[in-house]
Amino acid sequence: MPREIPRISRRNVLVGAGATVALSGIGLRLPSAYASTLAIGDASLQVVSDGNLVLPMGFLLPDRSKDEIDALLVPHGMATDRVEPACNLTLFRTGDRLVLFDAGAGQNFQPTAGRLGESLEAAGVDPSQITDVVFTHAHPDHIWGVLDDFDEPVFADARHWISQAEWDFWRADDTLSLMPQERKSFVVGARNRFDAIEEFVTFLKPGDMPVPGVEAVDTNGHTPGHVSFMLHGGTDPVLVTGDAITHSVISFERPDWEIGSDQDRAQGAVTRTALLDRLAADKAAIVGFHLPYPGIGTVERAGAGYRFAPA
Repeated sequence: MPREIPRISRRNVLVGAGATVALSGIGLRLPSAYASTLAIGDASLQVVSDGNLVLPMGFLLPDRSKDEIDALLVPHGMATDRVEPACNLTLFRTGDRLVLFDAGAGQNFQPTAGRLGESLEAAGVDPSQITDVVFTHAHPDHIWGVLDDFDEPVFADARHWISQAEWDFWRADDTLSLMPQERKSFVVGARNRFDAIEEFVTFLKPGDMPVPGVEAVDTNGHTPGHVSFMLHGGTDPVLVTGDAITHSVISFERPDWEIGSDQDRAQGAVTRTALLDRLAADKAAIVGFHLPYPGIGTVERAGAGYRFAPA
């Protein structure tokens, strides 16, 4: 079972037409298509885009009928044959630290992704300024971007943080043989990146704070060592969810549906449901890696399920 999410609260939500939103003590501004920023006390959070993925619907919902998928998505005007999830990476500035959560897909996964470099440049951030790279997990769109076109580390001056359970899973002797054929490249790619960054890596576990104000939260299921991160410092914390939540409708309205991209589909559904329940109860702010850019919003109860309320 996932570690219980720390209780948090949001006193009010004020929405204005000028693209400025206050989540109690959190102020959100959308200055460009490349970077959305919000303040968390004396720290600040900035969302930068790595582009998006293009996936067949069967990758996400392999066990659901066309009628079930149509009934869920057509009312929202969404395609039912494919998904094109955004890839939202979070930068967190606190004290003298500039923290990047996940590293994007790089140039060798999908042509629509791997845009982190140009997004950082547009946001005025040089890779050498990043002091810490913190991984939610080691799927291609989250870790392959640690290497450049010459297979050299992009963030060679940064400390890299990953959960011990995640590292051990991808390194295990039987992981490659047990992985479905279409995902064996995920294992090879993860191990290749691990080899390249091993000298920079520090392991963590749920409950640890790799950086002051950044708490690792157990959200396993998508992968065995998947962690989300609670960012503290302001009136209300913000949860960087990683892939514990992956779709703005499916994950919220039917969190109980097993998702094909989860390594442990049953545990993924348990974790997702528990997470949404806590986030809705606490009216917490989140940053969703695959939610519509910039992925910032809150979770609300809606009938028997939930809904994502973008900021």
